[in-house]
Amino acid sequence: MAQTIAGLLEEIAVARDHWGIAVVAMDGAPIYSLNEGQLFQPASNAKLFTTAAAMALLGAKTTYQTKVLARGVFGDGGKLTGHLVLIGNGDANLSGRVLPYVAPVPGQKPDASESGPAPLRYLEEMADQIAATGLKSLRGDVIGDDTVFPWEPYAQDWAIDDAVWGYGAPVSALSINDNQIKVTVTPGDAVGAPASVVIDPAMPYYTLDVAMTTGAAKSGSTVQMERAPGSKVLRIYGAIGLHGRPDVEEIAIQDPAAYAAIALKGMLEARGVHVTGEARARHRVLLDTESFSRESGAVVDAATKEVSPQQRIEPADDAAFGIAATGEERTLASHASAALSEDVVVTNKESQNLHAELLLRQLGLARGRDGTIAQGARVVREFLVNAGVDKDDFAFLDGSGLSGHDLVTPRATARLLQYASGQTWFADWKSSLPVGGVDGSLEGRFTKASLMGKVFAKTGTLGEARALSGYVECASGRMVIFSIMVGNHLPQVHADREVMDKIVEAIAAAN
Repeated sequence: MAQTIAGLLEEIAVARDHWGIAVVAMDGAPIYSLNEGQLFQPASNAKLFTTAAAMALLGAKTTYQTKVLARGVFGDGGKLTGHLVLIGNGDANLSGRVLPYVAPVPGQKPDASESGPAPLRYLEEMADQIAATGLKSLRGDVIGDDTVFPWEPYAQDWAIDDAVWGYGAPVSALSINDNQIKVTVTPGDAVGAPASVVIDPAMPYYTLDVAMTTGAAKSGSTVQMERAPGSKVLRIYGAIGLHGRPDVEEIAIQDPAAYAAIALKGMLEARGVHVTGEARARHRVLLDTESFSRESGAVVDAATKEVSPQQRIEPADDAAFGIAATGEERTLASHASAALSEDVVVTNKESQNLHAELLLRQLGLARGRDGTIAQGARVVREFLVNAGVDKDDFAFLDGSGLSGHDLVTPRATARLLQYASGQTWFADWKSSLPVGGVDGSLEGRFTKASLMGKVFAKTGTLGEARALSGYVECASGRMVIFSIMVGNHLPQVHADREVMDKIVEAIAAAN
């Protein structure tokens, strides 16, 4: 096996790349290593650490509740003078996603005509609940409140150009439809004709600046989408070939709490509730600075917390938002999330960045001092050190791996995988990993009969870094742990990924 791997790494296309590999038995016994103690960017392999900590410290059955509270003076005829506040509590799946996750049939693409559940269905359900209470008019505002976590939409060293796209969406305790909208560009019916642009959900949120034309047949697509930081103007320009397939992109929502408030206000008005005020967001600005300590012992034990994250959904300090505190308070609507274990499956199978970041903040809130990025990272650090991972073998500044400052060694990743295998939550967590040739981010890899359905691993790609770590069922029937990481490969090439898969094949054949 060592000779096979050495030969693969001597191939011209990957010989200049920086490689790190750790292969161990399920009991931790070493099998093979190469630069296992050197630091690499984990990319989405960071989700292994975040989701394992969430399963261990938050619990597979944990749920989170979103509520709509009415505060103010209630009058005859269904009148409310005050405000409605939609309070987010970190539910990652206020969307049209179907849970539990169902793996697609290998090689079979979903029918484009099947739209599935509406992306804002849970807001619609809560709007129905509110209308059913008899509310007819609101003299005040609809407020999207995400103050259960401080407003830290982006982690350190997230690339600025990522913020335009759905995979780089801002993080909010009130997250809706993965904090993204779908933009579909379709060619016109003649060369030179304007191309059509459709937004889904069809919400009055972004102002569109469109300069899209229809190019010659078979000319391809040159669609570009841009949005300046903090702006709500989305610029869409370029050309798309006549008779070509529509260009579909996921665009990040700049302020998810504000978007949710706008959506709920529109839904209430559609149900006959007259709203005199506006839709707006309510954030909690973080005033205290925190460092990302590399020392353990920096977190607070959950037993010392006065309230649980499930209970802590009441917004505080109304006066700071210009809201009268007089009158009474009523809960008009609520929605309970799916179990945390179901969200972990989505997070790992789809490599969902937003969901990993929400889990990190939930860890900080439940087991640290607050739902901040730094507190979440400290909780993960404490968990990993207690699991036997060397404190100098990793540094995480977010939960998803989008940060360019994240670092980890292959041996730390292998140690986590080995530790997890002995825990009560292991079966559920392992089932969240993509399966080679079957589902998630490994659906199109390991499609040979010898490996299909036998590789359970998390992928990772960020710039010129790539990673793959998990478990493989070998030719002997024995399961082994592996972590393969690559740094500094040439941009826009995939030779390292192909060699990575061949290394897994070599591991499986030799053990």
